Amino acid sequence: MHIVVCIKQVPGTTDIKIDPDRGTLIREGVESIVNPFDMYAIEEGLRLKEKFKGKVTVISMGPPQAREALKEAIAMGCDQAILVCDEAFAGADTWATAYTLSKTIEELGSYDLIICGRQAIDGDTGQVGPGIACQLGLPQLTYVSKIQEVDPEKKKIRVERLLEEGKEVVEAPLPALLTVVKDINQPRYPTILGIRRAAKAEIPVWTVNNLKVNPKLIGLEGSPTRVVKVFTPATREGKAEIIKSDSVEEAASMLVEKLLAEKVV
Repeated sequence: MHIVVCIKQVPGTTDIKIDPDRGTLIREGVESIVNPFDMYAIEEGLRLKEKFKGKVTVISMGPPQAREALKEAIAMGCDQAILVCDEAFAGADTWATAYTLSKTIEELGSYDLIICGRQAIDGDTGQVGPGIACQLGLPQLTYVSKIQEVDPEKKKIRVERLLEEGKEVVEAPLPALLTVVKDINQPRYPTILGIRRAAKAEIPVWTVNNLKVNPKLIGLEGSPTRVVKVFTPATREGKAEIIKSDSVEEAASMLVEKLLAEKVV
């Protein structure tokens, strides 16, 4: 069983800067971490690998420093990693990113399952995973909180999806794409042997020359999303008032009177 896991390196700090010309995040030189939701995707891929004696390929599109995120995945137990990195991919929005990653996955050959985190904490869109599924023509199962069954021979998977007011159980044919939530597992820590293996691992870099892509559909040129304006919201002064009373009932009554007087309610 071949599992492909897509991960992203995201800023590990709130001190970020925006490129004024492109309206995109400046990632170079910024302290970075593996997107937390993607850690659950890695762990679930590794559990399936161990259960079915398969292999896990982890891929990431980003700047050269994203190699460190891939090495962390290798340290956890992933078999191979690929960094998709080229100036031509810079400035990609979720549409162009999903397109580029889908073309990367096509170059891998056969696979049974693609796993992504539910969303990245820097963009918070949750669009790349479903976008990859659309580009590849695969069934997509989003917000997965549990994999109930995987049958590689019958090529089907059954999962539990997390909904706002409960859960639902759905089944789909393989290959398929999942986006997972943090309820699904507890990511493991890398072992000493894993860390040593990752330190020696060579991470291949795939550029635009390695992929069969339309140059008009990648990077900033292929991104229909445009950042019109980036600004810091104006601050406003606030004040706090403590209502003192000997009883809860009296305090509640005083609060209601003040809210009515201020026309809040």
